[in-house]
Order: sequence, then C-alpha cells, then structure tokens
Amino acid sequence: MAIPKTILKAHPSLDEWAVLSAYRGSIAHGMYVPSSNPDSIDDRDVMAVCIPPLDFYFGLKEFGSGGTEEIKQDEWDIVVYEVRKFIRLLARGNPNVLMMLWLDPPDYLKVSEAGQLLLDNRHLFVGRHVYQAFIGYARSQLHKMTHFGFQGYMGTKRKKLVERFGYDCKNAAHLIRLLRMGIEFLRCGQLLVRRPDAEELLGIKRGEWTLEQVQTEAEKGFRKAEEAYSASSLPHGPDMERINKLAIEVVQMGLDGRVNIEKG
Repeated sequence: MAIPKTILKAHPSLDEWAVLSAYRGSIAHGMYVPSSNPDSIDDRDVMAVCIPPLDFYFGLKEFGSGGTEEIKQDEWDIVVYEVRKFIRLLARGNPNVLMMLWLDPPDYLKVSEAGQLLLDNRHLFVGRHVYQAFIGYARSQLHKMTHFGFQGYMGTKRKKLVERFGYDCKNAAHLIRLLRMGIEFLRCGQLLVRRPDAEELLGIKRGEWTLEQVQTEAEKGFRKAEEAYSASSLPHGPDMERINKLAIEVVQMGLDGRVNIEKG
C-alpha cells in the first residue's frame, strides 16, 4: 500500500522534504477495511512531517495553509505538517498527532535522522495535559455521532450506514477508541495505537452495537478518564523550553542533511 509515485512526485513535502511519514487512522489502529469490501468506508490515511527548504524559514514563503497541506486523491487522504506546527500540536496533546510517535514500526513509511530524533524524544510530550485534548476530541465525536446531518465528509456508503443504524457508527468507534486511549495514556504514559480491542471497535463501526450501548460505554469512559486524570502520576504539562530546543535541533538537522545531499 505504498503512496503512488504520482502523488510523491507532485508533492515534495511527502518525498525529499519529509522527515517522518506513516499510516494513521484505521490502518494504524488495525481496523482498516479495504475498499474491496462493499461496506468499506475507510480511506488510506497518511500523516507526514516535513522540513521545507531554507527560504521557507528565512524568506517570505509559507508552507501550505498555516503550516498544513492536505492531499486527497482517490482513496488516499494525506495530511502534511511543517515540523514546527507538528511540534506545537504535540505539545498541546493533539491525539491524532501524538499517535505518530507511538506507531508500530511497519506503519512508518519514512523515518529520517531528524524524524528519529522526534521519536527518541516522545517522552517530552507526555503529561496530564493531554486529558483536555482527548476528552475534547471524544466529545466532538459524541456530538457528530447523533447530529450528523449528512456532513460533507460523508460518502454515499457512510450515509447509507447512518440511515440504516440511526447514528454514525464510525464516529461511535472513534469515540470509544479515543476514550480508551486517553485513559491508557494517563495511566502509563504510552499510546497503544494498534488496538488490542480492534475487533470490538470494528464491531461498533459495523453497527453491531445499539446507540444506547455506545452511549452507556461512553459515559463509563468519561468517568474513567476523569478518575485516571486525578490519579495520574504524569507531569502536569510539557517542558516548553526543552521542546523549543528540540524544535531547533530537528529543523537544523533536517536542513543540514538536505545541504549535504545537494553537495554530494
């Protein structure tokens, strides 16, 4: 399932500028349902981190939209972050971005020396502050689950599933997964991205749980998350001075590596 060469060629942020790229979403969670399945509503999700050339840092060029580039082609759904924006999101405890640091090795598509430096320093982003981000994302999924109104992100298959079950089963699976991952993180400071409960979560996504069952499990999850936060021994928040130094080192390493390649 490699990214097509046509996409890589059109987007240097995924190729020569990339310092870290990996599968995310259902693939990384062990919950991907291939498009050959008539009920599949999954994209091939990828996240990448890039260090663009020097003129993006000292000149007037800007990367993407606010440091983010979104690429959608066929079933590929790719988001690329300029490395400083990526690190800011890590520091805020953004669940989707944090997961990039705790993936299984086969899920990484590219890890450069600068990318490895980020992985080696993932401990800098561990803290109780992630509670707010995980709970915020979970509440967003809870709202979307029942207040769908057939938003623009829904394809035909997903709309049919909503009509069939009366709620958005995919949002329900996201909701339960986020709550469980947040609780685990607060307890041990590790993200279990590839889910040991993948089969149960797939059942939710397939509509095997009633809306009442999902809501009951969610209520239980919110209570457990609050308890885990109160009992957590993790630091209260990130050390921004150390994170700032890491950002400088990562950018410098990425730019130096590119200069050395060009000289060679």
